[in-house]
Amino acid sequence: MLRRQFCMAMTAGTLAFTPLAAAAQSADIVDTAVSAGSFETLVAAVQAAGLVETLKGEGPFTVFAPTDEAFAALPDGTVETLLQPENKDQLTRILTYHVVPAKVMSSDIAGKRVRAKTVAGPELSIDAMNGVEVENANVVQADIEASNGVIHVIDAVMMPPE
Repeated sequence: MLRRQFCMAMTAGTLAFTPLAAAAQSADIVDTAVSAGSFETLVAAVQAAGLVETLKGEGPFTVFAPTDEAFAALPDGTVETLLQPENKDQLTRILTYHVVPAKVMSSDIAGKRVRAKTVAGPELSIDAMNGVEVENANVVQADIEASNGVIHVIDAVMMPPE
């Protein structure tokens, strides 16, 4: 069960608001990711982990969404291994580490350093002092609104602490 906890937000600063963000507001997070076309690996992982219905749920959610290129940068075989049914728990933990159970827009933390509790449990460290960095990833597109939350596109896959 997801708990609602407001612990953080994202910063807009110099990040762009795109037409995709405006069009996505009527679609949920999963449908928005599917229609973007640059999250095929993320969508496949969400399906393999059995998280589709959760992320189509009421929310609100903030999803730090790694692009296909971010998944491709992982060591060879990592994605394939994680998508195997016997690794579902590990995959779920990684994916839920990218989700904060609150809708957090970039303007909420502009110019701040904050920590955000994830659905997986551990907190994310977010530095919005100069652009936005979340753990080892940079936000490359912020504030893509969906009917049940917001997506912030990141350039790396974040791994939860052990």
